This record gives sequence, C-alpha cells and structure tokens, in this order.
Amino acid sequence: MQPDRAYLDHAATTTLLPEAVDAWAQAASRVGNPSSLHSAGRAARRLVEESREAIADDLHVRPSEVIFTSGGTEADNLAVKGLVWAQPDRGRILCSAIEHHAVLDPVSWLGDQGCKVDWLTVDEFGRVDPETVRARLSDDVALCTVMWANNEVGTVQPIAEIARACEEAGVPFHTDAVQALGQLRVDGSLPGITSLALSGHKIGAPVGTGALVLRRDARIVPVTHGGGQERDVRSGTFDAPGIAALAVAVRHAVDHQALHAEEISALRDELISAILQVAPTAVVNGHVSERLPGNVHVSFPGCEGDTLLMLLDAAGVECSTGSACTAGVPEPSHVLEAMGVAPAVARGSLRFSLGRTSTQADIDRVVEVLPGVLDRASRASSPRVRRTR
Repeated sequence: MQPDRAYLDHAATTTLLPEAVDAWAQAASRVGNPSSLHSAGRAARRLVEESREAIADDLHVRPSEVIFTSGGTEADNLAVKGLVWAQPDRGRILCSAIEHHAVLDPVSWLGDQGCKVDWLTVDEFGRVDPETVRARLSDDVALCTVMWANNEVGTVQPIAEIARACEEAGVPFHTDAVQALGQLRVDGSLPGITSLALSGHKIGAPVGTGALVLRRDARIVPVTHGGGQERDVRSGTFDAPGIAALAVAVRHAVDHQALHAEEISALRDELISAILQVAPTAVVNGHVSERLPGNVHVSFPGCEGDTLLMLLDAAGVECSTGSACTAGVPEPSHVLEAMGVAPAVARGSLRFSLGRTSTQADIDRVVEVLPGVLDRASRASSPRVRRTR
C-alpha cells in the first residue's frame, strides 16, 4: 500500500501476512502432488495434513472435519447445497435476509429448484432473534443458515443460541464465519454447528484459499466429483502451498485475536466519533456494541455512496460502499433494506473496515479529507434549479 494513502477496505481483502508468504514460497519451491505415493508426494501430503491438524486445533475441531476449499464462496456453496441435497425428504430452508451472496444466491437457487425458503428477518441493528428461529424450526427444515458476523454493517449474530436451537430441533446449521475469524473468537465445536465457512484472504493468506469445517457425522452430497479427496466431499488436487499459508494465517489470526480486536476497536470508535463530529446527520448502521471491531458502516443522507467513494479515493482514502462482490450494482444494499433503512439513505452509505495494518494515520487521513468530500458530494447530489427567463 502506498504510504500516503489510507486503506480501509480490509473486509474486502487484507494485506498478505509475511509469515504466510514465506510458508507459501517454501512449499511452492518443492515438487509433489499430495495424492502421489512417491517420496515427493508423501512429503506434500504430510504438509497438507500437518496444516489440517493445526487449523483443527485452532478452531477446536477434529482434523477430519477440516475440508480445504478455494475460499469462502466455495465453502458456503458446498455446505448449503450439499446439506440440503442430502435430505430430499425435507424441503424447507431457513436463511437470514442479510447473508453474503455466497449464501444468499445458492439458497435462492435452491428455492428456484423447488425448496421452500423462509427468510429470517432482522431488527434495525441487523440481528436475528434466536427465538424467531426456534419458532420456525420443524422436522421439514433441511438447513438453517445465519452468518457469524455481517460483512457490510458488522453486526455479530447470537450464533451460540441459534446453533443450540437448531441442535435441539435436529436441524443442520451452517454459518458463514468469513468476517468473524481474526476479529472474534471462532469456535467450531459450539453445540449445533454443522458447518462453517472460512476464507484465507480475509486473514492474510493468499486469495484462493479457504476451508469448510464440516462435522464428521454430517450427511452431505458433494457438489463436485472426481478424485475423492477431502472425505469425498470436495474432489480436486490439493493446493499444498496455499494450504500451508492458510494454516499460518489461521494460527496468527487466533493467537493475536484479542490484542487485534482491542487495538482496532479503539481506532474504530475514534473514527465513528470523528465522523459524527464532521457530519452530525450521519447514521452509523449496525449494532452499537455487538459489532465487529474493525467495522464502521455509515450513511450520509443527501449524498450518493458512489460519489463519496470516488471523491475519497481521489483524496487518498480507500473504502467501499458495501460488499466488494456487489460493487457497481445500482440497487440499494439488501442488508440495509432488511434492516429497514430508507432507500434514499441507504444509497449514501460507506463501509470503512480496519485491519491488522490499520494505524492512527489512517484515521487522521479520513478526518482531514472528509469535510471537503462531503461538501462536494452533497452539492453533486443536490437537484439543480432550472433557470427561466
């Protein structure tokens, strides 16, 4: 990153961890397919299995429950489709209305294929009520899925309570933990969690790495077929270098989680306070206290988010209008819509997301340029008065 710029889009992707780069480079310098039986293949397989054991230890699960994938999107699709397909006698899915599209879209697709989808509403803070989930669970539900923490507004869900309700009802429960790992304590052994998805590039591993934690007694139908790797759940040649880098990044994320959360939550609170001083009419979205340490999601009434984004970028501040996967989409955020935010307000929203390399200088940069950016953005959004003779 350039020293004169403030990168505040860590929720989209974060900087590579030097230790993960070293692990990848060391593994990539060796030859060997982990599925081969010769010495080079066995050495590569040993690296894969040692990495699996390390990740399992960090997430409090069994090594056999760690399924390596190409990232969070594949992990979510594998869980959502595979768990539903494994129960053809059950035709209903419970899904929160604010999921990332990696969950939202496969659930909607399954709905088009004949499943009945019950969308779980959220309150004005973006929280799912566990009692609402409990009331809608029944023996015809094939899957309940609620993300651990929202990628846009940062709201943290009561996952333990929701998972417990699903366990009591005998319903598989999947959670997208992509944003949670590294900022919150993620425990895959919580009662009721059937599966959870992780993505490497959110925690300092290379893009294209990730994992699905899948309980060993879970019934699941593979989405891809081939060589039978990963319990015959996810076939394909192991990416040994990427897996090694992922294990290093997960270990770093878990070991430094508490200190990291303390440091960036302090910067987060300072940024929120500074924004509200500059723009008293701004609205901070998401839960007041149950939110990710690094998330600041703000709506600026009277401004357009895309205009704010480009003006900030020109002034040396890089942020986003929401999920990077929906950048450029003209419709208001489905997350804010589900929270009851008016479309006119939702269109003027920005997400500032802090990460491991965020500093006080990044906050100072935002505070320095934001007044001028807001002034220009509000003038650009104001309706022009037509002159008449």
